[in-house]
Amino acid sequence: MDYFDIGKIVNTVGVKGEIRVFPTTDDMKRFSKLAQITVVCPEGKQRVFPVQKVRYHRNLVMLTLEGVSSMEAAAQLKGSTIVVSRADALPLSDGEFYVPDLLGLAVRADGRDLGVLTDVLYTGANDVYVVKPPEGKDILLPAIKQCILNVDLESRTMDVHLLEGLLP
Repeated sequence: MDYFDIGKIVNTVGVKGEIRVFPTTDDMKRFSKLAQITVVCPEGKQRVFPVQKVRYHRNLVMLTLEGVSSMEAAAQLKGSTIVVSRADALPLSDGEFYVPDLLGLAVRADGRDLGVLTDVLYTGANDVYVVKPPEGKDILLPAIKQCILNVDLESRTMDVHLLEGLLP
């Protein structure tokens, strides 16, 4: 089953087991819609926790989970990733893609292979696609209409227009 990262547990809050989560999803408020979360610990073990309470503070999400009632129990989850299944992922609008579906795409410009999309950076204004060429420095492409011409998940390709100054 496909899972998507939606947050990283970065710390504890107080002594009653609340956890502090850095969201890695476009819609931070999506945590309020979850009845339960799946936590993937750094060693790979998965655990499911019912969500008791969600609150927001600045750019972070504070979660109270069933079965996590002390600072020590919460501290054991620090460094873990929160994931949701593809079935529970937020629906996409036209022209939007799930990041895991983009990773590994062959990126082309004017019929020329530029490399492979290896990462997506979240900058606030727009996402930035990181393309690893066969040799040389990574190419950073803004995820904007003027630059990203076509994404074909079936053929695993992305056609782009290189705006001036984008090549290292």
